[in-house]
Formats: sequence, C-alpha cells, structure tokens
Amino acid sequence: MDPTTQDEQTAADQPVAECTRPTTSGTRQLPPATGRTAEEIRAQRAARNARVSSTVVTLGIVSLLTDISSESVAAILPLYLTTALGMTTLAYGFVDGLMQGASALVRIAGGWAADRGDHPKWVAFAGYGLSALTRAGLLLTTGFVAITSLVAIDRVGKGLRTSPRDAMIAASSNPKNLGRSFGVHRMLDTVGAAVGPLLAFVVLWLLPDGYHTVFVISFGCAVIGLAVLGLMVPDLRPRQASWLGAHQTRSERKLPSCKGCTCSDGAVPTLTERPFSWRFVTEPALRRVLIVAGVLALLTVGDGFVYLSLQARDGFATTWFPLLYVGTNIAYMLLAIPVGRLADRVGRAKVFVAAHAMLAGAYACAAVGGASATTTIAALALLGAFYAGTDGVLAAVVGQRAAPAVRASAIGTAQTVVAVARMAASSAFGVLWYTLGRQPAIVWVGVLLTLALPVCWFALRGIDRPGPAVLTSDEVAPAR
Repeated sequence: MDPTTQDEQTAADQPVAECTRPTTSGTRQLPPATGRTAEEIRAQRAARNARVSSTVVTLGIVSLLTDISSESVAAILPLYLTTALGMTTLAYGFVDGLMQGASALVRIAGGWAADRGDHPKWVAFAGYGLSALTRAGLLLTTGFVAITSLVAIDRVGKGLRTSPRDAMIAASSNPKNLGRSFGVHRMLDTVGAAVGPLLAFVVLWLLPDGYHTVFVISFGCAVIGLAVLGLMVPDLRPRQASWLGAHQTRSERKLPSCKGCTCSDGAVPTLTERPFSWRFVTEPALRRVLIVAGVLALLTVGDGFVYLSLQARDGFATTWFPLLYVGTNIAYMLLAIPVGRLADRVGRAKVFVAAHAMLAGAYACAAVGGASATTTIAALALLGAFYAGTDGVLAAVVGQRAAPAVRASAIGTAQTVVAVARMAASSAFGVLWYTLGRQPAIVWVGVLLTLALPVCWFALRGIDRPGPAVLTSDEVAPAR
C-alpha cells in the first residue's frame, strides 16, 4: 500500500478530538469539527442566540389568557355598574380609580417577595390566582361594596404578579436579545388585551343582557392561564443560580475557595445567609433610570384623555369610541417585537426615551383642530408605538442593570414609580383641562414633554453599557 494512502487511512480511523468549553456548571463538550466554515458557525450561533426562550413564550400565553379574562370584564364594567346595577357615574369613577391605582401599591411587595424567597414563579402564581378568584366572585355579587372589594383584590393580584413575571422573563432570556424577549411577551399580552373587549362586544351583541356570560368566559380563561403557569413554567431560581455562578467555578478557574465556602460539598447557603438588600436603589445607573422614568411619566396623561379629546372634535372618534382602545392595542401588538429588536440593536434606554416622542406626536394629533379620521388613526398608531417602546423596554433596561438577586424588586420599583407618577399626571391634567380647556391643556403638556426629551436623553447616556454580570437562560437553575 502506498505510504501516503496508509497515513490518510490511519488519520481517518482516529476519533476526532473533542474540545471543551468552561461554563458556570463545569465544562461542556463542543461538537467535533465537521468541515463547517467560520461563517456557518457564526450563523448557527447567531440563530441560537436569537431564539426566544420557551419560558418567555409560555409566560406570554399565560398573559394572553389572563388579559382576555381581565379586559373582557373591564370593557363591560362601566355598562354593568351603571346600567345593570343602576350605580351612579360617581360610584364608577371610584371603582375606575381603584383599578388604575391599586396595583401600583403592591408591585414593589411582589418583587420583594420574589427576590426574598427566590421563587418568582409562585409569587406570580399567587397573583394570577387572586385575579381568577375575583372572576368567580363577580358571578355571585351585585352590591357596590362587594364589587369594589373584588376589583381591589384583582388589582392586588395584578400588582403581585407583574414584577416576578418580568423577572422570570429576564432570567430566562439571553441578555443580547432581552428587548426582543419582552417584545414577544408584550405582543402576546396585547393580543389578549385586544381580543377581550372584542369578545365582550360579540357576547353583548348576541345577548344584550349577557353580562354573566362574559363573566363565565372570563373565569374560564383565567383558570386555564393559571393552569398553564403552574404546570408548564419552570420554577427558576435566579438568586441561587447567581450564587452558584459566582462560587462554584472558583476551583475551575484555579482560584482559592472563599472563606467558609461549602461549594465542594454541593451545598447552597440558606436565604438567611444570602440576605436581601434594598441598596440596589442607590446604584447610580438605576437611580438615573428611576428618575428619568418618573419625570417622563409625570408628563404622560391617561389614554382616556387623548380619546376624549379626539371625541370632542372628531365624528369618527365619537362613532367608534369603544374601539379606540382596541386600535391602540392592535398597533402595540404589531410593533412590540420590531421595537424590541430595535432596542437590542441601538440601545434600550435610547428607545425608551425616543418612544416618548411618539406620545408627543399623539398629543399633537389630539390637539389639532378640525375633524379628521387620518389624525385619529395616527394618534392610535402613535400611542401603540409609545407603549411598544416603553412598557417592556423599561423592564428590559432595569433587568439589564440590576443584579439577579434584586431583579424583581428593581423592576417592581421602576413600574411603581411610573404608575404613581402617571396617576398624579392624570389627576393634574384633569384640573388643567377644566381650567384652560381641552386644546390648551394638551398643547402645554406636549410642549413640556418635548422640552424634557433631550434632557432625559442626556441623563441616560451610557446606561446601555453592560451592567452587573447576568446569567443566560441555560445557566438559570430550576428549583432543586
């Protein structure tokens, strides 16, 4: 046999050497080389990094079902209270204010409980469960006090679940496409928010007094969403995974063990040995985010005022007023993923501030004189773009900067700051509208928002740079 041929045969018979790659849980075998080009390898890695975690999609389905449940009730509640039960508009105003504000008061508590116990799934489960119970309660009660209590419990449930849910999204996502992950979740969430009112509309169109039918459908959707969360979403442990990533790899990196370390025994310290701290609020980058978010929220009036302004001057808005919310949700649904991708590419803080320019545009559409279907549709599209660039993007900004041990509390704090500031803004704008009139009030708020944008843009410079080390979706440990 020719010596050259023999050497080639011997080389072919030998196994291809495998290489390893260090991770926080040891080493991982890399697949042997198969003749792929560098471009193919990079393309495969990019495709793998671009995938959205199945946990994010499942949480989106839970939110979709829950929003169908909650928004179908919210769409008919004004009619149910004032027409079916004969309550006054003053009573409904109290209930509506409770719906807007009660959840803001418990979001920090939900985030704290998730971080303290390191079980965000079950804190979120408790919040979804409370909301599901209120749907059943609506079938049994008719009094003002009882309905007010149910609304308060439902909003408490919403406040409890929001921060832990967003913390699970951040923990199960690749940091490079965190904005897209939140965009996917918000898109599914908004599908439910759009389907809910349409479902209620169809039921009442077929059954003019079918309020209880809507309540039954709402309860069924809430129970299904609760079951999906309990059975299909893993019990992620962000704090435990963060601790393991920081300690168990010291020996692999040839570093001495930390004082009193029990990593070699496979033990994980108890929660009392890993105390929770609120010091994250004093972290300069997060403090800047909270201040800017609060300032911009003070210049964000409720959607209802924009819709009322359109109604006051535009016959189109008057005719289709009940569907204006649906129009905004459709725009939000279509833009959530593209805007999330844009945030990952150019910077999440930049997109968050720039989205408020869309809100200023919506104010301009509502302030111009003369009836125009074009400006009404433009206002709805701009409002949808505003929510696509702020809701999930703010959670992504905070989730990027906060350490895993306090991520849920940080997200809850940011959301509470925004919710409280928006409540104050809506109350002040109501006084401004009453004092100055519709058009001057909206013009003043739009001008102030436009002036604040460059200042806020400057204040958030550098926020999109890498923050504390975070773990990828493959490194977050489920409960043991």
